[in-house]
Amino acid sequence: MRTLFLQAPSFDGFDGGAGSRYQARREVRSFWYPTWLAQPAALVENSKLIDAPSHGIKFAQVAEHIRDYDLVVLHTSAPSFASDVATIDRLKAIKTALKIGMVGAKVAVDPEGSLKASSAIDFVGRNEFDFTVKEVAEGRPLGEIDGLSYRNGAGVIVHNNERAILENMDLLPFVTPVYKRDLDISHYFNGYLLHPYMSIYTGRGCKSRCTFCLWPQTVGGHRYRKRSVGHVVEEIAWAKQAFPQVKEFFFDDDTFTDDCPRAEEIAKELNNLGVTWSCNAKPNVPYETLKVLRDNGLRLLLVGYESGNQKILHNVKKGILVDVARRFTRDCHALGIMIHGTFIMGLPGETKETIEETIRYALDINPHTIQVSLAAPYPGTFLHDQARKNGWLDEAHAELVDDDGVQIATLHYPHLSHTEIFGSVEELYRRFYFRSGKIAAIVGEMVRSPHMMKRRLREGVEFFHFLRERRATAR
Repeated sequence: MRTLFLQAPSFDGFDGGAGSRYQARREVRSFWYPTWLAQPAALVENSKLIDAPSHGIKFAQVAEHIRDYDLVVLHTSAPSFASDVATIDRLKAIKTALKIGMVGAKVAVDPEGSLKASSAIDFVGRNEFDFTVKEVAEGRPLGEIDGLSYRNGAGVIVHNNERAILENMDLLPFVTPVYKRDLDISHYFNGYLLHPYMSIYTGRGCKSRCTFCLWPQTVGGHRYRKRSVGHVVEEIAWAKQAFPQVKEFFFDDDTFTDDCPRAEEIAKELNNLGVTWSCNAKPNVPYETLKVLRDNGLRLLLVGYESGNQKILHNVKKGILVDVARRFTRDCHALGIMIHGTFIMGLPGETKETIEETIRYALDINPHTIQVSLAAPYPGTFLHDQARKNGWLDEAHAELVDDDGVQIATLHYPHLSHTEIFGSVEELYRRFYFRSGKIAAIVGEMVRSPHMMKRRLREGVEFFHFLRERRATAR
C-alpha cells in the first residue's frame, strides 16, 4: 500500500518526536527528529514521512497529500492523543477507504482503549512496531500480523499475538536516507547541540529501571539491544556525505554509555571520520572512558541527574549515587566535556527541603546548561501506577500538558501541592541562570561567536516568554 507516515499537527511548537525525552512544548523552541517514525518508513518502499510540528505544516497541507495514499501510520503520545484522534477523524472523512493506524507508547500500553477512542482508527501497532507496520503496508491480512491490535470487519477489536522482540538490530535499515528524502534538517534544533545537528539510535532499551522513564517500560525494553559498530559507523559515514552541513551527530539511545567498551570502539571509528558527536549518558561513566570518548570527538553529554537527594534517587530506582554523579561531573569539567543536565521536580519523596537540596546541588555541580521538567506519570510506567494507587495523580490533568502543550504538575503529595511543585521549576531555572558566573559564561560564548550571539538572544526571548506563560498558567 502507498504509505504516509505522519507526525500530526498539534500544539504550536509541540515536540512530538522528543527522542528519549518527554513530549511537550519546550522552554526554548526545539525539535527532535521523528526517528521512531522514520525507522518503519525506511522499511516501507516509496513511503513518505511528514513531520508536521517541526515544519509548521497544518492540517490543510496534510490533507492535500491524502488522496495519494492508501495507508496512514500516525505516531501519537499521551499529551497529543486527543488531537491526533481528531486528525484521524478528519482524514477518514476526506477519504473513507483510507486505512489508518497509530503507533507509539500511548497505544502500546492501551491498545483497547486507543481503538475505542474512534471508529476511524483501524489498527494500532503495539510495542516494537517497525516490522508490524511493514507487514500492514505489504497488504498482509491484519489477523496474521503479530504485534497488532485491530478492528475487524464486524467492528470487533482483536488483539493478535505479541511480536518477538527484535534481536538483530542490524536488520533495521538506516533512517538518515529518510531524513534526506522527506525532512528539512534546518528545522531540528535545541539549546545545547550545535546547529544543524542530526540524531539517530544505535540501539534500543535501557538496563536501568527508572520508574518514570517512558520508553524502556513501553517500547524499548530493559535490555540494551545494539547495532553493530560497523553498522553505526557506516550510517554516520553515509550521513556525513549526504549532509555536509551537519555540525554534530547525537546518539539518542536511552543510555549510550551503558556499554562503555562499545562506546569507546564507536568513538575511535568516528574519529577516523572527523565528526563531532554527543550522546545520552548516566552520571557514572569512568574517567578513563570519558577521556577516550573526549579524545575521539565527544563534545557533550546529556545527563539525567534528576535530583540532588539520594533518597529520591532510590525511590525512583535511578541506580545512581549523588557522590558518584558529583565525581563524574568534576571529571567532565576537567576533560572539557560539556554537560546538559536534566532535573525532574516532583518525584516521589519530594519536599520543600529536597527541592532546595536539588537546586543547591545543580548550582554546585554546575553543568553548562540545564533542563528542568515536572515529574510526568506517563501511562505504562511504574510511576503512573504508583501515583494512581497512592492518590498522587490529578486525574483531571492526566493528559500531562495544558491547552498549549506545556507540561503541568499532575502529581501532588499531602505535604507538597501542585503549585509548589510547579513553581520549583522556575525557581531552579532562575537561580541557576541568573548568577554572575553563568551570565558571564554565556556572554563570553556569545562574544566569541556571532552565530551563538544570534542564537542565544533568540533563546533568551523564548525563555522569558515561556516563564511568563507559566506564571499565567499558575494563576
